[in-house]
Amino acid sequence: MKSHLNSQKVNTMEKVLMLLWLFLYLQCFLTGNLVDSFPLPFGAHPVPIISMVGSQVVLPCSWKGSQKEMTPSACHIQWMSPPHTVFEQLGEDKWQAAEFEGRVEVPLEKLSSGDCSLIIKDVQIGDTGRYESFIVVDGVRSKGSRVFIQSVKLSVTDHKSQQSHKPGEDLDLELYTSHSFAVVFQSRNSSVWESLWKRGDENTERLEKHPQFEQLTIKNLRSSDEGIYKVLDENDLSVSTMQLYVEENTSSFRIHQGHEKITADAAPTSSCSALLLMSVLLSCFQVLHLH
Repeated sequence: MKSHLNSQKVNTMEKVLMLLWLFLYLQCFLTGNLVDSFPLPFGAHPVPIISMVGSQVVLPCSWKGSQKEMTPSACHIQWMSPPHTVFEQLGEDKWQAAEFEGRVEVPLEKLSSGDCSLIIKDVQIGDTGRYESFIVVDGVRSKGSRVFIQSVKLSVTDHKSQQSHKPGEDLDLELYTSHSFAVVFQSRNSSVWESLWKRGDENTERLEKHPQFEQLTIKNLRSSDEGIYKVLDENDLSVSTMQLYVEENTSSFRIHQGHEKITADAAPTSSCSALLLMSVLLSCFQVLHLH
């Protein structure tokens, strides 16, 4: 009876061990199959890049170390902003997403040294996000196996500034980019935003868009022009925010303030001098009276 129970325990332990080994095998098998499905290897951290609207930004990438030596013409580079492809290049052949058309490139002459960095020109607020670079091996676009290289987190910020002008002067408002679509204005004593200008508008007596540069001139400033100016892109995202102060007779006002301060400071001094003089005279009179 006792030996029978011992035999049952041994059989149970063997079954448990077999199930455990089966579980470990399946886990390893599934993990091995899933590795190729994820674009980012475990522990990869995006490189943070910050840029201002309208400027040029470089997203770093180096394929050396990821692949054996290859000529630039054989180097198939792919940049993605998951899940969408942004740019792809194989030799002289290039492909760009519509929203990046004419704004992105990977210089072919730098590929031989392993530099596959993506250059984004005239960067926009909407370009903010995560970007991933890959080498595509043995295949055409979207069909070859990919080797992950680098992840980058791009943050694009708008411009913020203040300006001070006198009445009658002109204000040159920077638009920063050809993607700037409108300018809105909020006056000093209002909470309402007014449409001031839209791309394609005709020039007026006081508003003039520069024919070559991204600049809008507001002529002959008035005190009512004081307030906040916002430049917006096609998606109503802020390109810039500028606070304008219109100061009337600033220097005269400061001189007047200075005179008032001098007069105010001089008043207590004069009072003290009068009291001191009266005290001296009283003392002299008392001395004379005693004699």
